[in-house]
Amino acid sequence: MKPIPLNRGRRKSRWLTAGLSSASLSLAALTAIAQPDLTEVPIEALVQMQITTVARKAEKLSQSPAAVSVITQDDIRRSGATSIPEALRLAPGLDVARLDSSDWAISARGFNDVFANKLLVLQDGRSIYTPLFSGVFWDVQGAMMEDIDRIEVIRGPGAALWGANAVNGVINIISKSAKETQGTLITAGGGTEERGFASIRYGDKLGDHAFFRVYGTYFNRDDSALPNGQDADDSWQLGRWGFRLDWDVSDQDLLTLQGDAYR
Repeated sequence: MKPIPLNRGRRKSRWLTAGLSSASLSLAALTAIAQPDLTEVPIEALVQMQITTVARKAEKLSQSPAAVSVITQDDIRRSGATSIPEALRLAPGLDVARLDSSDWAISARGFNDVFANKLLVLQDGRSIYTPLFSGVFWDVQGAMMEDIDRIEVIRGPGAALWGANAVNGVINIISKSAKETQGTLITAGGGTEERGFASIRYGDKLGDHAFFRVYGTYFNRDDSALPNGQDADDSWQLGRWGFRLDWDVSDQDLLTLQGDAYR
């Protein structure tokens, strides 16, 4: 097995932040329900948290017959993670290695590589696994971190329910509904490595039973450093935009339409 050059992506500094600003503007009625502070929630209540990945249906965490970790929005916010791979470092049992400015190697139970084919990754229940390369392009898998509700991580085989790629585990990235992200949110910042990043999201409703949101993000990253101190010449930038539409057809049925693009 080819070793992974973990030192290749060592950063030139410790993310010395030159400037950071964040603003939240409410241009529409905010109907989102605030998440509780999990540090103040009793352990008895935490084990009653609803998860969906293990049995492909909603069930309590305490009743799940698998080793499951849940990364909540509160965990992501407190960690300062700016990307999904960074947030996955909060889950025990995952091997998360950054190779350079854009490439990540993420797996469970070893067998780590840029394209790990024994870990199934889902986004809102849909596979983002690429059969052509037998892996996940982590550099282009992204969303506004504020729009992620939770990340469920199953450590262990899940092939019986999810297929052959779930041999060593399943990651399910679950985003908030459009109803929970009403109004306008703007974030921006920059630093010595993250030269600049910004995101904007707007959500509104279409009648009493339909809600939508649109968003756009952009970042510009500097070169990472090689072990000899030289630049790795891997600076890059990416713009991403997308939308989500939720329609409450009935009390039991919800229709969701969403799409994303990047350049």
